[in-house]
Amino acid sequence: MSLGARIAWDDTVLPFQLDQSDIRGRVARLDGVLDRVLEQHDYPPAIEALVAEMALLTALIGQTMKLRWKLSLQVRGDGPARLIATDYYAPTEDGAPARIRAWASFDESRLDESADPYALIGKGYFAILIDQGQGNQPYQGITPITGASLASCAETYFAQSEQIPTRFSLSFGKSTEPGRGESWRAGGVMLQKMPKASPLANPEGGSGEDGLLEARDILDEDEGENWNRANVLLDTVDQLELIGPSVAPTDLLVRLFHEEAPRVFETQPVQFGCTCSEAKVRQSLSIYSAKDIAHMTTEDGIVTADCQFCGAHYEFAPNTLGFEATEGPDAKGAEADTGGKAAGGRG
Repeated sequence: MSLGARIAWDDTVLPFQLDQSDIRGRVARLDGVLDRVLEQHDYPPAIEALVAEMALLTALIGQTMKLRWKLSLQVRGDGPARLIATDYYAPTEDGAPARIRAWASFDESRLDESADPYALIGKGYFAILIDQGQGNQPYQGITPITGASLASCAETYFAQSEQIPTRFSLSFGKSTEPGRGESWRAGGVMLQKMPKASPLANPEGGSGEDGLLEARDILDEDEGENWNRANVLLDTVDQLELIGPSVAPTDLLVRLFHEEAPRVFETQPVQFGCTCSEAKVRQSLSIYSAKDIAHMTTEDGIVTADCQFCGAHYEFAPNTLGFEATEGPDAKGAEADTGGKAAGGRG
C-alpha cells in the first residue's frame, strides 16, 4: 500500500481478545474525528495535543462500556490547562457510528509552549462519568492527576475505581501525506485484564503514587504473569504502526500478539458529533429571570449562544427566554435552530 493511501480502519475502534491470556483490548484509529474536533478552535499546539490524547482515550474507553447513552471524560487542573472535556455517544442502532466531541479551557496568559503539555494541567483530577439516560442514576468516578500522561491517569482510574488492570499505548500528532495536506492522526491500543476472582488489593492502599492501586496489587500470580507478558509485547509497538497509513489493525495485532491467539470482533466506526440544539440552550436558560436575561442581552437586543464543542452560533430574542418569557420561541427575532454557551455561561 502506498504511503498516501487510506486504510479501512480510519476513525474506527476494533475490539479484540487475547485468548491465551484472558485479556480483552481495543485498537483505535482517529483522523477525521480529530480534524473535526480541533478545527472548531484555534488551540495552541500544547492544548491540541492534550485534546487529541483525551479524544483517543475516549474512543477506546467508550467502546468497552455497555453504554446506552453517554460517556464523558474530564480532566480539571490548577495549571494553565484548566479543563479538558470529551463526550462519547453510543451508537443509536446496530452498525451506526459512535459520536465523539471534545473541547478545552485554558489560561493563555499562563501557557508555556515550551513545557510538556501534560505538565500544563498541574494538580487536579481525572474523572469518568457515565450517563445511561433518563431514569438511570449517573455514575461518576474520580482519581487524582498522576503519572506522566493522560493515559497513565486513565490506567490509575481503572485500577483504583474499577480494580481492573488497564494499559494504554497511544500515539498522536499532525501528519502530512501526498494529496491530503496536513491532518491529525491518532492511534492506540488498550488492554484490560479481567480478574477471575475478587480483587486482591490491600484495603489500606496500593503500591502506586500516593498509595494508589496498580495492576500488581489486583492480580494473583498466574494472572500477573499473563498480564506482564502482554504488556512486554505491547511495549514493542512502533509509533508508525499506531498512526501510519500502511498497517491494518488485524496486521498490528498479529505482529504484537500472535502467540496470544488474538481474536477480533466487529469494528465500531466513530465520527465527530455534537448534540447541541436550540431547545437545549433554551432549557439551560429557563432558570433565569427577565432581569438575568437582560444582563445577557447585547447592544443589538439579542442573546447569543455559542457551543463550546462544535462552535455553532445561536441568536435569541430576549423576551422568549427564561421563566418570565413573554413570547414563545417562534416569536419574530428568535432565530436559532441548534445551541451552546450563552452570554458567557455554558448552555
